[in-house]
Amino acid sequence: RLIDRDDNNNIIHHNNATMKLIKKSISAKDGSGSVTLLPQSPEDLWHTYNLLQTSDHVRCTTLRKVTKESSTGSVTSNKVRMNLTIEVTKVEFDKESLQVRISGPNSAESQHVRMGAFHTLTLELDRQFTIEKECWDAIFLDRIEEACNPEVGADVACIVMSGGLAHVCLVTGSVTVTKARIDMNIPKKRTGSSGHSKAIIKFYDAIYRAILNHIPFDKIKCVLVGSPGFQRDDFFKYLVAESVRRDDRVLIKSKEKFVLCHASSGHKHSIEEMFSDPNIASRVTETKLVKEVEALNRFMRLLDTHPDKAYYGFGHVQKANEELAIDTLLITDELFLSSDVVTRKKYVVLVESVRERGGNVYVFSTMHVSGQQLQQVSGVAAILRYPLPDLDELEDIAANHEAHVEYESDDELTEEEKRQKEEARMREEMKDMGF
Repeated sequence: RLIDRDDNNNIIHHNNATMKLIKKSISAKDGSGSVTLLPQSPEDLWHTYNLLQTSDHVRCTTLRKVTKESSTGSVTSNKVRMNLTIEVTKVEFDKESLQVRISGPNSAESQHVRMGAFHTLTLELDRQFTIEKECWDAIFLDRIEEACNPEVGADVACIVMSGGLAHVCLVTGSVTVTKARIDMNIPKKRTGSSGHSKAIIKFYDAIYRAILNHIPFDKIKCVLVGSPGFQRDDFFKYLVAESVRRDDRVLIKSKEKFVLCHASSGHKHSIEEMFSDPNIASRVTETKLVKEVEALNRFMRLLDTHPDKAYYGFGHVQKANEELAIDTLLITDELFLSSDVVTRKKYVVLVESVRERGGNVYVFSTMHVSGQQLQQVSGVAAILRYPLPDLDELEDIAANHEAHVEYESDDELTEEEKRQKEEARMREEMKDMGF
């Protein structure tokens, strides 16, 4: 992360940092092993939270108060930085401060901490840690790839501005990554003074340079530019004129990708407002995030109009997958955070199975509004290729049959039924003996 200052000491923050993969040691046989990562932005900690689950072993450095007693009986205490390995029993993510806290017993020999002693660790930026798992499945590996290469998953760039504040961001399926933050003091307009117009030109120039440095136009399909009032229009005129003057071919060729829209401020949270505008959504239909929202809206409509082609809940969705009927699977990342390994694995297997059978899979982030909406309907849903009107009926018949088999007793049978059952049992036994 770099901080530039212009001639008037205005601040420009550049965020070139992404999660770094320091070391990866995973068995090709059973998927067990460890990964060492270095988080360098707040978004990286959200990815970290999604990588952790109970029973994992995490090793990182931490400060601990160590008390020593001398031979004379005097007691001294010092804070010592040490490496600590704990078996995770609890994971917390603070969405406000973007901090990850993990708790659990110490699981490795340490000079200062006894085995089994419970500790809470806070995973911090610019401090590497190692996660050891019994199985690194496809969802985990996809998450690491997205964290280390956010540009690969990003297909929308957003620029929000107001006054002298601007943010240049890339929007991925999971998080919104801030690539640059520009904060400048813009003086008020005064008669006979050119200070305001000069400051605005410097502000626009800083945004222009941030766009060139941080937006990969070969991968980005759309650039949203938002502001209150008409500042976005003024900036876009400046960008077009300046790109021609400087002969910046990348911007000249990509000016059709820019979409101007309303945003209430220059703060990052205004980006959500732009995506909620239906007019903007229609302009960015090919992007990943909008495709997810469209798939969710389509599912909700089918639930009302053609319920035989829209199912939710793991049981129904799994049954539809067995019938090779799933066209689109919608699932939230929250379901992969289950502390039960078996529960997580069944969702991972479902995702891989749908992909193998040619279905589309959208993993919704609960950091986005669409993911929170999907979570309200069990977190997993499916749009089917063809109607399955008898899916509920088949499940009811199967459930009733299982209940009947489980609870039926000989006392409830007639004498004829008992005789037939006994004869069938004897025939089965004779068959087993070779008669």
